Parts: sequence; C-alpha cells; structure tokens
Amino acid sequence: MSSADVLRPRDSDALRAELRQVAAMSGMPVVFGGQVHAGALVLTEFLGTRTSAMRGLVVSPSSGVGGAAFASKRPTSVADYRAASTITHHYDAPVLTEGLRAVVGIPVVVGGESRAVLYVASRDAGPVGDRAADLAMAAGRRLSVELAIRDEVDRRLRLREAAVPAPGPDAVLAEQLRAIHAEVRGIAQTVGDAVTRTRLRDLSDRLARLMADPGIPDEVPALAPRELDVLAQIALGCTNAEAAERLSVGPETVKSYLRSAMTKLSAHTRHEAVVRARRHGLLP
Repeated sequence: MSSADVLRPRDSDALRAELRQVAAMSGMPVVFGGQVHAGALVLTEFLGTRTSAMRGLVVSPSSGVGGAAFASKRPTSVADYRAASTITHHYDAPVLTEGLRAVVGIPVVVGGESRAVLYVASRDAGPVGDRAADLAMAAGRRLSVELAIRDEVDRRLRLREAAVPAPGPDAVLAEQLRAIHAEVRGIAQTVGDAVTRTRLRDLSDRLARLMADPGIPDEVPALAPRELDVLAQIALGCTNAEAAERLSVGPETVKSYLRSAMTKLSAHTRHEAVVRARRHGLLP
C-alpha cells in the first residue's frame, strides 16, 4: 500500500458532499449518483429516494440516462423517462419502481475520462428547471477539479516514493505513534467523564513531547484541546468531514477550530499549521 492509498480521502465523501449541496440548494426531490469502477457506473449515493431499487445498480456506458452521460461526457436529460426515445431502457424496472420521470445526468470528467455521474430527478414529467441543472453542473465541475487535484497529489507521491527509499522502521513507528496520538485524542473527545478526558489528553501531550524535536522554541502557542484534537486528525490527512466524523462534531465546528489553530500558529494553510504544531511539540 502506497502513501497515496493511505492519505487520499475517500472520493465517495466528496461526491456525497456535492450531492447534498445540490439537494439543499435546488429543492429537487431526488438527487443521487455514483462513481465509475472498472468501466461501469455504480450508483451508491442517494438523497430523497423512497425505495432501494436503484441502490448498487451497475450502469453500462451508453445505457440509460447515466450511461449516456458517462459515455458522451456530456449532460444528458429526459423530460419523461417512461416515454423517452433518446435513451435505452435497460433500467426501467428500478427507475420506474422509484417513480422517476424527469432525469438529468451530469458526468464528472477528469483528464478526458468520466469518473462519476451526478443525477437530479423528479417524479413529475417535464423538463428539469435550469436552476437545478445549473447547480448540478456546477457541482460536477467542482468535483472534477477536486478529483484532478487528488490525482496530481497521488502522482507526485508515487514519484517521490520511486525516488526515495522506503521508510525505515523509525519512520514507520513515527507514523504509527501519530495515528495512536490522534486516536487517543479522538477517544478523549467522546468521554463524558472530565477527569478521564483530561488524563487521556495529558497522555497524548506526553506522547507528542516524546517525539518532539529537542530544540522546541521557548514560546509555544496556547492551543485549546479541541484545536489540537482537530489538528491531530488533519495531520493524518483527514478532510474536515472525516475529522468531524472521527471527533463526533459537525464539519463547521472542525472548520472553526482549524481556523483558530491556524491563526494562533500564524499558519496560512492546514499543512503549515500541522508543521508548526509539530515544531512546537504540540503534535508528534
């Protein structure tokens, strides 16, 4: 397993986040999507559905609305799925079981290849409104950029791994200790007893100091426990959403604590904040 495999956030989380935003802003009754795996589109994310008829559906290129969008790399829509003559009807059973009539499929294209498809749909016949379609297309573009950035990070990590010898036992141990440190802080976040929570955080602080550079600057920024909790997860490569899930808080709460920690550390990016926290012995 390469560093890229370990550090890359789950693309499904990014897809789910975009679908939620489209659903919230467009008011469309059904929003769903999936990623392309082994040359086929697999539907996994659903908002507003009433049945599980389409869950896990494998869509072949050029088949149905999503397959057409996947193959052509262009948005595809039908005003009435049941009567549409511009698409194949391979998936009539699951789609009509869900009661969908108007459907728009938006491909997420990265490097000339379709990587996912986002859908907005209605149970009423008639064209999907321009606003809803525009919101879905904007979400598709954002997701395309995000996946392209992740691919580039993976590419650079692979190049670096090819040029640099595999990490020795000390480096592997350091990463394991950092994971343990983050897990301890995450557990402390969920403990109701204040004494136990304080003891767990003290333990994580001792672990951070144990791995710290002996030349720690005299003036160490005073970060709040919650700010350190968030930074510990970010140091493992977690997105805000993943950090929120691990710490049992909301993404906006994570963003607030991260912003505060960056200010105290005089850091302009999340990566710089982690580096400065380690330099001060606040993180292992």
